[in-house]
Amino acid sequence: MKKRVHQIDLFRKYPHDVQSELFSNLINTAKNTEWGKQYGYSDKLSVREFQERVPICTYEDLYPHIERIMRGEQNVLWPSKIAWFAKSSGTTNARSKFIPVSPEALEDCHYKGGKDMLSIYVNNYPDTKVFAGKGLSIGGTHHPNEFNSDTRCGDVSAVIMQNLPLWAEAMRTPALKVALMDKWEEKIAKMVEICVKENVTSISGVPTWTYVLLNRILEETGAKDITEVWPNLELFAHGAVAFGPYRELFRQIIPTDKMHYLEIYNASEGFFGIQDEPSLKDEMLLMLDYGVFYEFIPMEEEDKENPKVLTLDQVELGQNYALLISTNAGLWRYKIGDTVKFTSLAPYRIKISGRTKHFINAFGEEVVVENAETAITKACEATDATITNFTAAPIYFEGKSKGGHQWIIEFSKEPSSIEKFTEVLDQTLRQINSDYDAKRYKDMALQAPLITVAPKGAFLNWLERKGKMGGQHKVPRLANNRDYLEEILEVNNLV
Repeated sequence: MKKRVHQIDLFRKYPHDVQSELFSNLINTAKNTEWGKQYGYSDKLSVREFQERVPICTYEDLYPHIERIMRGEQNVLWPSKIAWFAKSSGTTNARSKFIPVSPEALEDCHYKGGKDMLSIYVNNYPDTKVFAGKGLSIGGTHHPNEFNSDTRCGDVSAVIMQNLPLWAEAMRTPALKVALMDKWEEKIAKMVEICVKENVTSISGVPTWTYVLLNRILEETGAKDITEVWPNLELFAHGAVAFGPYRELFRQIIPTDKMHYLEIYNASEGFFGIQDEPSLKDEMLLMLDYGVFYEFIPMEEEDKENPKVLTLDQVELGQNYALLISTNAGLWRYKIGDTVKFTSLAPYRIKISGRTKHFINAFGEEVVVENAETAITKACEATDATITNFTAAPIYFEGKSKGGHQWIIEFSKEPSSIEKFTEVLDQTLRQINSDYDAKRYKDMALQAPLITVAPKGAFLNWLERKGKMGGQHKVPRLANNRDYLEEILEVNNLV
């Protein structure tokens, strides 16, 4: 671990050299693939030539190539044999996405990220006892690929767990056959039965689903809080959704000062960031030697036909960028759909600011997920509330009525005053988003937010109805239409 921490320090100091060497390796490795031949990778492309020749790709652009790989063709996007595909729900698109997972991506990206997460944690907390117990993780499921039964598809967590080395499998709980069960309710029940008997020292997963599991454990054991069940629990490594709105929720259920929270940025497409400094909440070190070459599109360019694209040495602090990746699994200039901001350039640290398609901009207000989560967190703090989940969408102009935003919020602890909660939410959005503030000026374009308090379990009911129960599925925070919101209202009889 000390050796690896030294290597991490090296790419902190020499980030551009590391990315340049990695880029050359990617191009050289893929030069004889069908894609590499099409775009002349054998010419030893410079980054500039690569950007001129290779188009920016969405999933829809790459899908014809991915489908061919799923049907058994090889050497299409990447030379290694592809036997696994990470299935992503694609929260901006109901259709599932199937992301190729090469042996290199598994070993040098996903697993490396998991090992680095522990290396960084131990480096920050050298007296840790995290290895004296087991790590709990909630996996998804996997199944044969419908096009080719010799390969398999599944949630990225399931792909990773199924391929873990024996030493890593021995350190985690529950056993694989339980962790990968496909019936969510049965899985949770079995996990509770098994894991309460273990000495769990760490947990990794999505905050939403982890909270559901921990609450079930308290219900089944009658314990006052989780420290009565797992007194040696010290680490929760979390990702997929921002932790700000959940932080107080977890403090209540795990009320101990020895508990540490570490944010990671992992996705079906790769592992990208790790919180390396405990004091820097929501900020993550961009991991530069995982077989991923990074590019960045300024958000004002994102919708242009030929947007300006920056490399790491060209980015600026505090700007919103759409993330482009080229990976050791054959995703080339792939628009992942996330937006990031740099909080530091030496070393390069980022925070996830939202999704390119998860925003509300029905009236020119350009509210992104980062704005929403900051406002929700402030409103909770001001009213002693804690939330379980939320989503928001526009209220369109109708007749003479003004537009606005409707928020469906499920509280685990309701605010002392819903009026004050609404006021703080609104005022925070006005403070941090000048476009929203302009539209709210004297209620000229936007009226104050409408808060709909959802009953407990409302969002789980909706996910279950859509067949999206499991760790890889999450509630879309914002949408620029009312489709999600109307479904949630209808499923829970809130209309």
